[in-house]
Amino acid sequence: MFDKILIANRGEIACRVIKTARKMGIKTVAVFSDADKQALHVQMADEKIHIGPPPANQSYIVIDKIMEAIQTSGAQAVHPGYGFLSENAKFAQALEAAGVAFIGPPVGAIEKMGDKITSKKIAQDAGVSTVPGYMGLIEDAEEAVKISNDIGYPVMIKASAGGGGKGMRIAWNDTEAREGFQSSKNEAANSFGDDRIFIEKFVTQPRHIEIQVLCDSHGNGIYLGERECSIQRRNQKVVEEAPSPFLDEATRKAMGEQAVALAQAVDYASAGTVEFIVDGDKNFYFLEMNTRLQVEHPVTELITGVDLVEQMIRVANGEKLSMTQADVTLTGWAIENRLYAEDPYRGFLPSIGRLTRYRPPAEVAAGPLLEQGTWQGDAPSGETAVRNDTGVYEGGEISMYYDPMIAKLCTWAPTRSEAIEQMRVALDRFEVEGIGHNLPFLAAVMDHPKFVSGDMTTAFIEEEYPDGFEGVELPEPELRRIAAACVAMHRVGEIRRTRVSGRMDNHERKVGVNWNAHLQGQSYDVVIDADQAGATVTFDDGASLRVSGAWTPGDQLAEMTVEGAPLVLKVGKVSGGFRVRTRGAELKVHVRNPRQAELARKMPEKVPPDTSKMLLCPMPGLVVKLDVAVGDEVQEGQALCTIEAMKMENILRAERKGIVARINADAGDSLAVDDVIMEFE
Repeated sequence: MFDKILIANRGEIACRVIKTARKMGIKTVAVFSDADKQALHVQMADEKIHIGPPPANQSYIVIDKIMEAIQTSGAQAVHPGYGFLSENAKFAQALEAAGVAFIGPPVGAIEKMGDKITSKKIAQDAGVSTVPGYMGLIEDAEEAVKISNDIGYPVMIKASAGGGGKGMRIAWNDTEAREGFQSSKNEAANSFGDDRIFIEKFVTQPRHIEIQVLCDSHGNGIYLGERECSIQRRNQKVVEEAPSPFLDEATRKAMGEQAVALAQAVDYASAGTVEFIVDGDKNFYFLEMNTRLQVEHPVTELITGVDLVEQMIRVANGEKLSMTQADVTLTGWAIENRLYAEDPYRGFLPSIGRLTRYRPPAEVAAGPLLEQGTWQGDAPSGETAVRNDTGVYEGGEISMYYDPMIAKLCTWAPTRSEAIEQMRVALDRFEVEGIGHNLPFLAAVMDHPKFVSGDMTTAFIEEEYPDGFEGVELPEPELRRIAAACVAMHRVGEIRRTRVSGRMDNHERKVGVNWNAHLQGQSYDVVIDADQAGATVTFDDGASLRVSGAWTPGDQLAEMTVEGAPLVLKVGKVSGGFRVRTRGAELKVHVRNPRQAELARKMPEKVPPDTSKMLLCPMPGLVVKLDVAVGDEVQEGQALCTIEAMKMENILRAERKGIVARINADAGDSLAVDDVIMEFE
């Protein structure tokens, strides 16, 4: 077995590989850019080597710099993680020439299957059902428009060397095909150093389901079930689960056997994923093969008990698989939510900054991973599992140079409904401050009827949030639970305040029992009757709720129990009450005595400033180009400018017809959130 491996990556996947290497007694080497000097993966590794400036194309994807680090460290093998150089055949060739093991598939498999155009041709030749499309090289935008018309809209424009949603656009007409081709080409060049583009038919109402395969260099291959990855934004996965709530055993077997056959056709050896698009009748079509470890691999590990990173290392060491297809058992259900540094209220645009608070829920071991001794956490065991794969820490910074993913929060339970409920609680317990994040959106998905029923497609976000995510309107019973909890918490705060003031002897008696709770436009007059075990909150209609919990003023997380059911609140103090986040809702809960409530009803509402005649920058980024000039008349939907952030190009469009009165930015300018780019008459 290897003594030392270098991880040619960063962030949470580098941390993930280090955990398994530690378990196997293997030393690790981290590489880092200027932006990652204090990164978690650098702190966790046994050795660290600096490789250059922050941009990935000057550090993490420069093969010569990685090879120099390997030579300096004496590493015998390299794990590439995902993204960056993980599917780069030239990198694998350089390692082979240097006598260093690549913890991934052979060069030939990468060349054949890592390229989307080539892999689709091989799949077609192998008799695999594929989506109609044009696999040849496309020279320019006009040719892209012609091909799109031949295939028939809508079409998917993809980077041949792409992955992770980079270099990918859906076009519904000629204008979008023309713009999408150029943006995809630019993103592909910046992210992968390869600007080749292909186009295929976009299947409407699709489900994205992928098969995890594992092969060795001795001709053995197995599949470890499937992952449902249909909930996506900007063609990038957000929520994954295993198994899929849609597949039956016969379809799973057919997809799995086809995936393994395809892998073995190219002498594949390592962990890999064959992605399919599946229609409502369970017809499945090959999309691509990812010749690497997938971001969402933890859900497969949670239901199978197989440590995929360990298996990759063993296969790279020349070992045979220790299991056969008959040994693979899918137990329970696992769900993964990707926590991103992005603002769901602004179209999921990236957010950067310092994590002033980062407190994930405690990890708990359970299920197949615990039973087979492959659990990576050190928390106590339970009937359900919580796992958090992360590469950040409190006080660390989310950089504009890399992917905005903060963590992958996973839960496992014997049933899907139990796994969902465990995820709801875990999301509410997750504390993140200092940056925009998508925790509210993830919590909203976990409560959405379509997700709960398993009836979702890759169009879930577009269909369910056509005007963007605007938060969650909680049902009235949930508002009452929150109101009751907040009144009980407010009472505790008032008692503490009077004690600190020293003005009263019998503090609890003088605080008062009549209160009004106002939240989400609802107003509740209540009476609270407290005792040593908790409090009973009675509403003016006679209904009462029993509240208990160990919250004390200053705690930013309140783990309460209301009528025997858990209620977890992320709490911040505001004048006259609390700012609360729970179940995807962001609420201001004002708790007032009767007189204060009466006066508050007479206060006029504050009107926000009018920005309707301004184009504001929706996220920190770089102005790539301006498409209009002062005096131009623009139409609704017309492209105004392009902003690049975290390797993604975002085209900002006019919301209505107007005339450009002033432009406040130039190409090349770096902008902050809400900077005024241009103004209209």
